[in-house]
Amino acid sequence: MNSESQVRPYPSRRGVLKTAVTAAVAAPILSGCVTSGDKSDKTVAGAAKSADNPLGVKADAPLEVVVFKGGYGDDYATKAEAQYTAKFPHAKIDHKGLQKVGEAMQPRFVAGNPPDVVDNTGAGRLDIATLVGSNQVSDLSELLDAPALDDSGRKLRETLLPGVVDDGTFGGKMVALNFTYTVWGLWYSKPFFAQRGWAYPKTWDDMVALCATIRKAGIAPWTYQGKYPEYINDPLLSMAAKIGGLDLVKAVDNLEPGAWKADGLAQAAAAFAELAGKGYIMSGSEALSHTEAQAAWCQKKAAFIPCGSWLESEQKGVAPAGFDMVMGPVPGFGTDKLPVTAVEAASSESFVVPSKAKNPQGGLEYLRILFAKASATAFAQANNTLPAVAGATDGLTLSSGLGSVRDAVTSAGQDTFVYRFRTWYAPLAKAVDDATGELVNKRLNPADWATRIQKAADALAKDTSVTKYHR
Repeated sequence: MNSESQVRPYPSRRGVLKTAVTAAVAAPILSGCVTSGDKSDKTVAGAAKSADNPLGVKADAPLEVVVFKGGYGDDYATKAEAQYTAKFPHAKIDHKGLQKVGEAMQPRFVAGNPPDVVDNTGAGRLDIATLVGSNQVSDLSELLDAPALDDSGRKLRETLLPGVVDDGTFGGKMVALNFTYTVWGLWYSKPFFAQRGWAYPKTWDDMVALCATIRKAGIAPWTYQGKYPEYINDPLLSMAAKIGGLDLVKAVDNLEPGAWKADGLAQAAAAFAELAGKGYIMSGSEALSHTEAQAAWCQKKAAFIPCGSWLESEQKGVAPAGFDMVMGPVPGFGTDKLPVTAVEAASSESFVVPSKAKNPQGGLEYLRILFAKASATAFAQANNTLPAVAGATDGLTLSSGLGSVRDAVTSAGQDTFVYRFRTWYAPLAKAVDDATGELVNKRLNPADWATRIQKAADALAKDTSVTKYHR
């Protein structure tokens, strides 16, 4: 498990991954007491741009890089720095691998003396909304439009997985480039299913039929991380997105009247109420933490568990040999606006170039090196994690879990989606979590589930003290 900061009250990657894809976080570290975003008078002048130096880096300008040293370590970052040094041998690099980036960087930003590149991830990371609002971070469009380091025929933006640019865009400005990529779906043991003759379901009708078969075998069809119902929200909301398409996702995020009563959400809520009503969720799941539920699943007490693509790494030392977990996309109804292969996906591990950096062009060039395919491939090999660079895992021998995640992304193509309300509006996220927990424990019916959440969304929409976002 990566030791990144968790906005959620439990120790998994899910909170930071969700918050990394949007600009607002629940507990900002950087307050409004920041100075204007004009370039510092200490900023070094750039050099002439050329094919070999498309961003106009001054060859001998020092470069300061700050990286969150969490579960991924920082070797991948220092390897990119070595490539930078090879290209600019007279440039001295000051590298800092930190656990608490926000705590260390806040005074630097306030004083107008930030580093040239910051991996704004981990516990107490700086609030990107505040950084953007006070013009503290650079627009990265120049970097995105520069040629990729190891594919000069394509712009860097063309080498990124779907959604990465949108994930780092706030207020129409692309300010954060995220290095890792996470996908959410349903997990199962491929050998276990093969031994039993069970096929992964493509439609919800198939899922319900399979659940009946699994239960007859004396195994619970599903479990989930009951203390944190956000986990089971993901497949419910994924199903709704498939049924209603991206218009439904945007309506929810934009707090549109009646959005939570849309047909797609009504059908999805009814499907999960059916799952609970037929006894297809393992008894006692509501009381389980994420580690307890996942351990029970690894013990084959349940066939399916919802989670993000960090699950395989999180279960090292827990899953038995030969378990070979894989992830599948959430089934739909077969008449959906998005295909069955569509997946919820988002990028994280967020890099920014401060607007007051002394060597901003060097910061951009460093990121061009880091986001090269070769660099991303090395990261994937070392960390068993999908990078945000397309094709980074091509040709690699991957674990069963990471291989299935890669295959899911490939099959989805451009059909990826992510809800943003969860991190734009923490109170609404809690309202949805609480209501879904009640729904899957048969204390709330689908109609009342929708009414309860819609009431929370409407109250939020009317609250003038809350900054609203739109997509």
